[in-house]
Amino acid sequence: MDVHAEVLRVLDEVLSLNGRSAGFTRDTALLGAVPELDSMAVVTLITTLEEQLGISVSDDDIDGATFGSVGALVDFVAERVGT
Repeated sequence: MDVHAEVLRVLDEVLSLNGRSAGFTRDTALLGAVPELDSMAVVTLITTLEEQLGISVSDDDIDGATFGSVGALVDFVAERVGT
């Protein structure tokens, strides 16, 4: 599984970015930089990642840095997917 591609796909789906995520790199800032990523979207994003990628995320695992950039989120998901 290409975790990077899957995370971008889920970001695009959950945030209704209409393909904008295709231009995101590992360094693309998320939280505070992408207006669509508000607190409610974070919850939906986590739930969608859990459902679609078969991962489990506890509240203690998450902090602001997790959503600081695309790379941070990809690394977070990759640890849980086991790649």
